[in-house]
Amino acid sequence: MVRDPSDSFDSGAAYVSGQIVPIGQAAIPILDLGFLHSDATYDVAHVWRGRFFRLDDHLDRFERGMAKLRMSLPIDRERIREILHECVRASGLDNAYVELICTRGMAAPGSRDPRDCVNQFYAFAVPFAWVANFEQRERGLSLHVSSVQRIAPESVDPTVKNYHWLDLVQGLYDAFDHGAETALLSDAAGNVVEGPGFNVFAVTAGALVTPESGVLQGITRKTALEIGAELGSELELQVEERALSYEELAGASEVFITSTAGGIMPVTLVDGRAIGSGVPGPVTQKFTARYWEMHEDDRYSDAIR
Repeated sequence: MVRDPSDSFDSGAAYVSGQIVPIGQAAIPILDLGFLHSDATYDVAHVWRGRFFRLDDHLDRFERGMAKLRMSLPIDRERIREILHECVRASGLDNAYVELICTRGMAAPGSRDPRDCVNQFYAFAVPFAWVANFEQRERGLSLHVSSVQRIAPESVDPTVKNYHWLDLVQGLYDAFDHGAETALLSDAAGNVVEGPGFNVFAVTAGALVTPESGVLQGITRKTALEIGAELGSELELQVEERALSYEELAGASEVFITSTAGGIMPVTLVDGRAIGSGVPGPVTQKFTARYWEMHEDDRYSDAIR
């Protein structure tokens, strides 16, 4: 008898309707406004070598997002933590991409009033996902600054992790059309902000600069800022959160992106022009090494229970 792949936890595990199920069996109701209206918030943590990295930071951001969207759940933070551990444990994965989601839920028949909804919680663990593959991390990504403008923070708060990704997807296709591997979007003032699932940093004129506004406050971004504060004197770099112009980005000596899905990853081409010497630079390499060292530190990581 051939086993149904959907019965296996080999590809991951999910928490749906109060149960841990194989990822192939996970589903949400089609009338959930999280699906129909992208009315949801989520967060993504990762597990590396059997340890969650900065899980409390992810839970903090998830709770802030729910509060801003006027959502609430009947389970507390500790139960959410337990569910995430259960998903990873059921999957058997040592390196995992772990997502937790709160959706608006289903409205009463005929109602469009979000206050009629019962908010729902979902979670899943699947194999670790990378923004950049091994080759790209070794040589550096090629990036295109798209003409597609990022959704304004006055419209959708970028500090609340959300599924409003159509501008990012359009930017990604724009990058593909220009022969690049990924995209960076700009704001209305023409300053670069963020890309599909990542923040950006540039080493320019003795400073390490990352956009301050119009971006998700990424947990890996936070980690890179902490590494910058730790290594700044050694590297003679001033860490700055402020507007980053296209000209500064294109003229930088080093550029890297940060994401839970891959950590700190080099960019060596922007719109076909080499960044610095065209290979991952010393700052990026030192930050990358320090980032992965932190995964073994009990202050930042905790083992799967």
